[in-house]
Amino acid sequence: MKNFKLLSSLFFVLTILVGCGSVKVASDYDSEANFSQYKTFAFYKSGIDKVEISDIDKKRILKSIQSTLLNKGMTIDENPDILINIATKSSENIYIDNTFYSPYYTGWYPNYGRGHRQVAYSTSQGALYIDLIDTKTKQLIWQGKGTGFLSSSKRTNRDELVSSYVTKILDVYPPEIEIK
Repeated sequence: MKNFKLLSSLFFVLTILVGCGSVKVASDYDSEANFSQYKTFAFYKSGIDKVEISDIDKKRILKSIQSTLLNKGMTIDENPDILINIATKSSENIYIDNTFYSPYYTGWYPNYGRGHRQVAYSTSQGALYIDLIDTKTKQLIWQGKGTGFLSSSKRTNRDELVSSYVTKILDVYPPEIEIK
């Protein structure tokens, strides 16, 4: 049951993000890396195979990454300059709302209508990490992360949703480096 819940949460990480722009993007990079030298890429299959999301979602993510990088002028190669890896993470936060209410607090019976209500609710937050690894040095040179709150709202076109999410993360690649 716990594995099913984990897999379900991870499934929703990328396919059902909510909030009209509520996806937060962050990135970090190796300041010593020369990003102008990276022209080709390939996917790090053994790392991607370990990601615990459905194969359909993996395919969506990889297709979106490939499309975005091709649009940035990069090409796919069997001997690439960089390898692409992905990872996902989700967490569930449970909140308890203690509410005291008194809609009928009038008259002779001061306790009439008074009540105490505890309501538990949860929110799920998911994250997608996209890692770029230099094939020569075997070092991580760039990492993009997108996080957002998850919902069970129904979306008909998951491909577009995943593509939008991946594009937002890769919008900040390559990093704009100040030339001194």
